[in-house]
Amino acid sequence: MKRRIVVSLVFLLAIGLCGGLVWFNFFRDQMIAGFFANMQPPPQTVSAVMVEAREWTPGIDAIGTARAANGVELAVETAGVVREIKLKANTRFNKGDVLVQLDDSVERADLVDIEAAVKLREATLERATTLRSRGFDTQVSHDEAVAQLATARSRLNRVKAIIDQKALNAPFTGVAGIPRIDIGQFVQPGTIVATFQDLRSMKVDFTVPEQMVPRVKVGQPVRFGVTDKELPYSGEVIGIDPRVDPQTRLVSVQAILNNTDEAVLPGQFLQVRVQLPPEPNVVTVPQTAIIASLYGDHVYLVEQEEKDGVSREVVRQVFVKIGRRQGAVSEIISGIEPGQKVVVSGQNKLQSGAVVKIDNSIDVTKVAERR
Repeated sequence: MKRRIVVSLVFLLAIGLCGGLVWFNFFRDQMIAGFFANMQPPPQTVSAVMVEAREWTPGIDAIGTARAANGVELAVETAGVVREIKLKANTRFNKGDVLVQLDDSVERADLVDIEAAVKLREATLERATTLRSRGFDTQVSHDEAVAQLATARSRLNRVKAIIDQKALNAPFTGVAGIPRIDIGQFVQPGTIVATFQDLRSMKVDFTVPEQMVPRVKVGQPVRFGVTDKELPYSGEVIGIDPRVDPQTRLVSVQAILNNTDEAVLPGQFLQVRVQLPPEPNVVTVPQTAIIASLYGDHVYLVEQEEKDGVSREVVRQVFVKIGRRQGAVSEIISGIEPGQKVVVSGQNKLQSGAVVKIDNSIDVTKVAERR
């Protein structure tokens, strides 16, 4: 009898223990599910800016090639031996400065002889004129004296011209390149001595599509730069080709660039922007705020939300239509309005409805502009 009672108690204890374990597991699962259901994820740290309606300066972008407004390849006009080289690379010379001197000793010796001959012919003509006025000489003798003086003066001018050709002068104020001749070298007419460029003013040649030609005018302001991120140089349009290239459908345009610091060199490629009349009240956002996806371009708007008496900032995904781009800024045609706040960094960890904390200690829009 006692044995049966003990077995029954053990059996009941085992059943109670199993039931307790089942209840504990169920209770634990319920508590864990309730904890995660009520747990709020921590706010995500992002950067945000206000959507602005600003003045937009549209432009026509192109790539141009710079060349000096005054730039030549210096060459000698006559044959001779190089006696003196005064030009030095990267040195500025004024207009008329002697750069290269060829040997002109023979011509200068002839000059002394011809100058003496001219003086003699002048004296002969003076005597012939005096005798003619007194009736002691014929008109033929007087005319011969006039012709001989004219011939002598012609020879004098010719020798002076040859002497001038022996000296290569700077055609304008500019900077000389690397000399390509040596002292004592015999040069032929047309031998290139060096390049000579006026770097203070540059001409920039570029092309624009034929559809844009009506918007380009002579005198229109133009900006130039080595990269499209920064266009520090200014100028204006000075010429538009009156024909369209039938193969490329482009029109050639030329602009002048104010190169006072001489930083732009002839032959250099430049980013060109022909500035068009400004447009007011254009909605813009930094390009870093726009996210491209298969479904379209979208941004995250930051909005205030009241929940359980607590105010917090949440994000909402909004699709937008993008217009023109300029530097690090994009035009927004539709989707958002001025005064709204958009996220510009940290979007990769967001989804619509997420709670955020704004931290603008680092201006990512400025970083994007520098890049």
